[in-house]
Amino acid sequence: MKRTNPKRGRRPSARPPFSARKKAAPRTGRKSPLARSSPSRAKTRTAEGVFSGTARGFGFVLPDGAEGKPNADIFIPADKTGGALDLDRVAVRFRPGFENRTEGEVTAILSEGRKTLIGVLVSGRPLAFGRHASRDRFRSGWYLIPDDGKIPGEFPVRPSPDADPGDRVEITLPGRRGGACEISRVFGRATDRRANCDAILAGAGIETEFDPSALREAELVSREPIGREGRRDLTKNLIFTIDGADAKDLDDAVSLAALPGGGWLLGVHIADVSSYVKPGSALEKDAFRRGTSVYFVDRVVPMLPVALSNGACSLNPNEDKRALSAWITLSKDGSIMGCELEKTVIRSRVRGVYDEVNALFSDGENSPFYPKYRAVYPALLRMRELYRLLEKRSAARGSLSLDRPEPIFTLDEGGDPVDVSLRSRGDAEKLIEQFMLTANEAVATLLRERGIPCVYRIHEDPDPLKLAAFKRAAAHLGLDVSGIDPADPGNCSFAPLLADAAAHGIAEQISLSLLRAMAKARYEDRPSRHFGLAIDLYCHFTSPIRRLADLATHRIISEVLLGSASPRRFAGFARDAAQAATAAELRALDAERKIEATYKALWLEKRIGEVFPARVSSLTSFGLFAELDNTCEGMIPLHDLPGVYIYNELDMALVGGKITFRLGDRLTVRVEEVDPLAGRVRFSLV
Repeated sequence: MKRTNPKRGRRPSARPPFSARKKAAPRTGRKSPLARSSPSRAKTRTAEGVFSGTARGFGFVLPDGAEGKPNADIFIPADKTGGALDLDRVAVRFRPGFENRTEGEVTAILSEGRKTLIGVLVSGRPLAFGRHASRDRFRSGWYLIPDDGKIPGEFPVRPSPDADPGDRVEITLPGRRGGACEISRVFGRATDRRANCDAILAGAGIETEFDPSALREAELVSREPIGREGRRDLTKNLIFTIDGADAKDLDDAVSLAALPGGGWLLGVHIADVSSYVKPGSALEKDAFRRGTSVYFVDRVVPMLPVALSNGACSLNPNEDKRALSAWITLSKDGSIMGCELEKTVIRSRVRGVYDEVNALFSDGENSPFYPKYRAVYPALLRMRELYRLLEKRSAARGSLSLDRPEPIFTLDEGGDPVDVSLRSRGDAEKLIEQFMLTANEAVATLLRERGIPCVYRIHEDPDPLKLAAFKRAAAHLGLDVSGIDPADPGNCSFAPLLADAAAHGIAEQISLSLLRAMAKARYEDRPSRHFGLAIDLYCHFTSPIRRLADLATHRIISEVLLGSASPRRFAGFARDAAQAATAAELRALDAERKIEATYKALWLEKRIGEVFPARVSSLTSFGLFAELDNTCEGMIPLHDLPGVYIYNELDMALVGGKITFRLGDRLTVRVEEVDPLAGRVRFSLV
């Protein structure tokens, strides 16, 4: 068995194929609010924006400049989309409607948002739509059923000798020319796990192949000598790494020394990746396109070629490596007093592993791992002391710990999941996390003080309306929300709530709901507070092998702080890197979530009919979602629940005659139906 750590098909809708999507769809005979509204009530208006589609054919357009305004979306009925697809930029005509609902129609497609689609090839699919239903009951040829739930209908595809019906493929849309689509890539059989994962990556826009010139560059620069000129030699210092057992891209190492009179000197030594990835090089351009490494189950799609990510840049033990070292001076109580940065050469004394270090903390010198860590054991004990001090300070300022439990998949020889369990986090993981948080805060503060550009990590305050809805729902669960003011939320006001949720056994569900009420963290070139961490200035500095934001910050440090370049020269660079890093992070999160759902569904597929304990993890107008203790999730449709239920959105509850389902309620569920290809699972209530 191999243990690894990872970092919904659909019935086709009655919609025209791609060749007909530019034609006006048949009218339903029902007059829209546009026709019913009196001209005296409101004049017809026009706007431009991006069309957001749905599986049922209708969609919405948010006019340019209306972001953040309440009820600004324009509803587009299915027969008034003008053939627009999700992400198309369109012109719309609309008239403000009744009860804050504005309905309109697409008058023109200004630019097409998608050039390709991914889905499953089918042959001779029955089609029935509008006035063509009787004469075109069965249509011959190949068609693609898109994976994306926002794209309705079937798309005619020109047959290819490289593909067969039942394959998952990518097609190129012919644009305004119409006609059949061309197959541009074949992933494999739709039932194949690897093919589905590859399709998910492609659908998210994640590149799995490097540019040949980037590969050549990586091989060349990886053979460069270390080069000690201009670098401080730290190879005699007690420096080492602590990572997961499966990690191969080791980009951070640590050291610690006690200061006279109290206090600490924390050394965080990061692989000097920017010295290998030259400005304007093919490697840098590839890093900007990729933006981040993507981790899932048993694969990694690295941001940089393996020659660098696992080789020259990885801080492997007993090898001299280029580093960018941050020396952070901390007071007795763990406050950051100062930070200095310098280029160094380091040699890691030991390749620490989380599980081993946790065992060492637990059993001390009696641990079977003690001989391996003998030379660094006293330093580890000092580090644990500092970590606990930093963690206490973090909690005191109101840092929110809302991380979801992380699943670990045990795979068989063929790579299929045979078990799903939860990863436990011990002192070793938390120690490294606190040290990296400290380094990121210290570096961001230093660059801000020096007036040097930086790729900041920011997290805005929660939206008052979303937070008010969350507070109301949490109160209905009997939780302590007395200290939360949605208009002016203080970080420390959430501590009683989260402690109360833990006491009720619903900490994970409340954490997830609170996360949904909050803004998403992102990268910016302008400083702003990080609400979740309760830190005024924060950046990402500690993982340049796998994150563009960190690599860009390293470049700026090397060229400006430690070099002679003008700060103004890198203002645009920081802005471009922040935008690229944010977009890449969203792509990676989407792909990782979908692939993880696929593996969970594969595990549950072999357990159809089995019964499991679960908790209500989410509630909707069409049913509830229940999560097993190992994070595998499934839906119980509303029509499968006994009795009649109404979804109360304000209270986040499904209300029936005698039973009300709320977030965190314990259930017993049976696995009824599984679609691994879509990552969808249906439970029934036992």
